[in-house]
Amino acid sequence: MAVSNVVADEPEIDAAAVTSGSSFYLAMRILPAVQRDAMYQIYAFCRAVDDVADSDAPRADRSAALAQWSEDIDACYAGSPRPALTALTRHIRSFNLQREDFHAMIDGMAMDVAEDICAPDEAMLDLYCDRVASAAGRLSVRIFGMPEEPGRQLSHHLGRALQLTNILRDIDEDAAINRCYLPRELLAREGIAAADPKAIADDPSLPRVCATLAERALAHFAASDAIMNDSPRRTVRAPRIMSGVYRCLLERTLERGFDLPRTPIRKPRARLLWIVARHVLF
Repeated sequence: MAVSNVVADEPEIDAAAVTSGSSFYLAMRILPAVQRDAMYQIYAFCRAVDDVADSDAPRADRSAALAQWSEDIDACYAGSPRPALTALTRHIRSFNLQREDFHAMIDGMAMDVAEDICAPDEAMLDLYCDRVASAAGRLSVRIFGMPEEPGRQLSHHLGRALQLTNILRDIDEDAAINRCYLPRELLAREGIAAADPKAIADDPSLPRVCATLAERALAHFAASDAIMNDSPRRTVRAPRIMSGVYRCLLERTLERGFDLPRTPIRKPRARLLWIVARHVLF
């Protein structure tokens, strides 16, 4: 994905349309209008930089595209956004969104662009989770209206819970594009060579690695629940739904198991609608 030229009449991003296919869409839909649009804009940004990282363009082109996004974010804070980011800039001001969180997200995508990640060590995995998931959480909790410290703690735990769930759910999809996010130390403990994502995905000892990572995800879900239980209900309705949706995905992943052959995990639509209804109506 090469860097595209920005034209003067570039339209604003249809952020609602971009968001409509997301697992987070139902959580965003219940927010008041201004918060809802702000979240749509944040998601559209996250989707755009993720698409850059996951494209099949040469690494140099993807790096250039991410560098352009960094410049675009800086332009938002300078008060001179490109037309497509006018709405995002408005929300940056309204909700005091922090520049470093946008840049952290871009830096996380740059980790995928720099090389095909295969079995990162624990520190690298945690940094990756912080950048690609918890950074988005830090932006989101400001929009939800959470106080600073509980918001940061929720972003830390829920972001990691969500990203570890993605990693466990997407082992085969990641291997197909020569990536593996399972930590090197856990693989070594089970005698799995950390050299080839496809070989890792096919190793018979993989379920024990995944069980440990699932325990971590569940611990982060529990920690985020405790924070939300101590927070005003109006500020945590959306993250409760996000947590419920992803906990459901993790449960489905664990029910399927990690032995071969593994079938793709489908979102249970009826269950997700019940999760939303429970937090909106009760």
